[in-house]
Amino acid sequence: MSVPVLSVKNLSIDYIGDETDFRAVDDVSFDIGPGEFFGLAGESGCGKSTIAFAISRLHRPPALIRSGQILLQGRNVLDLDKEQLRKFRWSEVAMVFQSAMNSLNPVLTIETQFYDVLHTHLGMNRAQARERAAELLKLVDISVDRLKSYPHQCSGGMRQRIVIAICLALNPKLLIMDEPTTALDVVVQREILQRIDKLRVELGFSVLFITHDLGLMVQVCDRIGVMLEGKLVEVNGAHDIYTAPQHDYTRKLWASMPRLHGEQIRQGAQQ
Repeated sequence: MSVPVLSVKNLSIDYIGDETDFRAVDDVSFDIGPGEFFGLAGESGCGKSTIAFAISRLHRPPALIRSGQILLQGRNVLDLDKEQLRKFRWSEVAMVFQSAMNSLNPVLTIETQFYDVLHTHLGMNRAQARERAAELLKLVDISVDRLKSYPHQCSGGMRQRIVIAICLALNPKLLIMDEPTTALDVVVQREILQRIDKLRVELGFSVLFITHDLGLMVQVCDRIGVMLEGKLVEVNGAHDIYTAPQHDYTRKLWASMPRLHGEQIRQGAQQ
């Protein structure tokens, strides 16, 4: 069996309060294999995003990692110093944030925002960065002419794909997507996830996809983990999560989704 790209082991994270602490992530363990599309599902507040921020060491007080390990190809991310972290982010792990299309700087052109990443991490000059940026835009089906545009001149779906292209600029081993399509309509959501899946196969990176939408997740993921109140209560193949969920909470998640077929019953209606 190949070495996992990411291995989270017995991770526990608290939010520190004045009088008491809140356990947001409770002894969570999971692996993501090379080229795997892994999903992390659960209701809002269950700890999904807290895990994502911890993997990139982007968590801030009052969040505190109490115990556990986060291994990227065998190296413990929690042991990295400030300079090692600077090199680690983008080049080894890149993150598409929730409402990512609003992450772009509104007063800088798309070209300049590519240049900032490529110059800082690879020392590229303007011409080299422009050439690399053009290649990356083509990967996400955006015209090279958009390098001259400002974010407000692009649609929501286009801005989302630009953010994804910037995240792929340094060929990371793992792409974390934290509810990246929440503000987009369902057609654009599907297009973006299909594009990510195609790039994953072409470029060989792994994906950690975080969402509360279990229906969307089973369409793209290889395996899915389900979280409840900070605990990882079930991990299984996407097909098995859909056809034969093992945990009662997973079954309730499916039961909560509206049905497109069959008799429609209005709750509370008089008989």
